[in-house]
Amino acid sequence: MIKITSGKRYAQAAFELALERNELESWQEGLGKIADLTKDEELMALLQNPRLPFPAKKTLLEEQLGEINPLAFNLALLLVSKGILRRGGDICQQYNNLLDAHRGVERAKVTAALPLADEDREAISRRLGEIIERKVVIDAQVDTSIIGGFIARVGDTLIDGSIHQKLETLRKSLVEAGR
Repeated sequence: MIKITSGKRYAQAAFELALERNELESWQEGLGKIADLTKDEELMALLQNPRLPFPAKKTLLEEQLGEINPLAFNLALLLVSKGILRRGGDICQQYNNLLDAHRGVERAKVTAALPLADEDREAISRRLGEIIERKVVIDAQVDTSIIGGFIARVGDTLIDGSIHQKLETLRKSLVEAGR
C-alpha cells in the first residue's frame, strides 16, 4: 500500500472543497489551528495514544480547536484516526501555497546581510513582481556571510545579487585570465 508522504493531497482536496463552498478564509484559519495543535507535544502524545478511545480524542480536539470550520474539524478527526495528525502543519503550508497561487501571489525567500527596512522590502518585492509578473510577498532572513546585497528565491528561480557572489565571480575571472 502506498502511503502519502506529504500533506499535498489533503491540502488539494481541502482547497478544492473550500473554493467550491467559498470558504477559503475559514479553511485557512481552521488549518492554522490544526497546525498549531501539532506543536504541543503533550497533546500530540495523548491524541496518538492507542489506549485513549476515539470519542475522548474527539472531545479533546473539540476543546482545543474551539470554533472551526466543521469540515476542517472532520479533516482533523480523519488525521487523528489515521494517526497522522502531525502532518497538519504540512497540510496547512500546502494549503496556503495553493491559496497564494489562486490569489496570484508568489512568495519569495530573500536573504540579506542586514535586516531589510520596509522601503527596501517594498522595492525588492516590486522589482521581483515585475520580473515574474505576479505579486510577490517577501519572507526575509539575515545571513551576514553574503557580505551585502541579497539572494532571492522565488519558486525554482534563484537571483543572487550578493556581494559574496560578485566577489566569487571576480575571483574566478581573475584565475581564468591568469592562465
